Amino acid sequence: MPVDPSLPVLRSLGAKPDETFDLPEGAALGRLSIVHGALGEVIWADESGEEHSAMFPCSKLSPQPVAGDWVGVSGGAIVWLGPRRSELRRPASTKRRVQVLAANLDFVLITVPIDRPLNLVLLESLSVMAFDSGATPLVVLTKVDEVDDPAAAVELVRATLPELEVLVTSSTEPRGIDQLERLLAPGITAVMLGASGVGKTSLLNVLDDRDEFVRAVGPKGEGRHSTTTRRLHRLRCGGVLLDIPGIRLLDAVSSDEGLEATFPEIEALAAECRFRDCAHQGDKGCAVERALRMGEISERRLESWRQLRAASGAQEAVDERPAKRGRRREAPEIDLD
Repeated sequence: MPVDPSLPVLRSLGAKPDETFDLPEGAALGRLSIVHGALGEVIWADESGEEHSAMFPCSKLSPQPVAGDWVGVSGGAIVWLGPRRSELRRPASTKRRVQVLAANLDFVLITVPIDRPLNLVLLESLSVMAFDSGATPLVVLTKVDEVDDPAAAVELVRATLPELEVLVTSSTEPRGIDQLERLLAPGITAVMLGASGVGKTSLLNVLDDRDEFVRAVGPKGEGRHSTTTRRLHRLRCGGVLLDIPGIRLLDAVSSDEGLEATFPEIEALAAECRFRDCAHQGDKGCAVERALRMGEISERRLESWRQLRAASGAQEAVDERPAKRGRRREAPEIDLD
């Protein structure tokens, strides 16, 4: 049956005004906020609109529920798992399957600190992973209060990922927080994606008036990410933010769509190669290598593309995500002014 998402509890969990959920008769709609092993915490609204929360077994459900999933609860159990409009994924530890980290996202906030040299390969990998999710990527630069002039880093990020908007932030001044709060409006769900120690927990503290412990390490006192699991946070600005543990370079999932969006210049050149299966490594009539010799693309970008393309090919055989989720078919507007 359709469920009214205008109820305050459901709105606070990220339900959109025009969203409906076809629940089984008698089930109440809720959202998974965190998974602990075989148990998942669900926040839901009963038929009178009152909020409840409890832990439910979820290890036997398929697909395995994750933070951000919409679920139906009844009789002390999760009885319905809603379809996902987007998924943030990485290779599972076995390297044989992919692991879904978070579901039903509107934005992926690629969180990068600029108080240290930018890791462009990791930045590109996170971009591919973000585009692959089906949500809208946005680069969030953190710790700008620790550098004299962030302009050079901003320009480098824009040159590397020209398709993406870039937001400059500081958790201590604060800076860029107003723009983030406007972005994370009611009905919006976002996830922070980045390596450990990039300032995700500090941003969450500012956005949600919390005071989580962040350890200081290193000569500059950079924060080490204290998040150890994936958790959904309801923000004071009305949106929902998922905080997940730090991502390593090897964690990135690659896809044709993500590669095309992250490396548009290389993908466009590849279409001009003589052979459709050109590997761009000594093949005759290779437009990509011709552009490299002429200085039109960089060796570093091409090598990064090759690594991610190889990872994409290795994952194709074990990719079990739902076919054609309608990616970014109604992408939220990004307003950073």
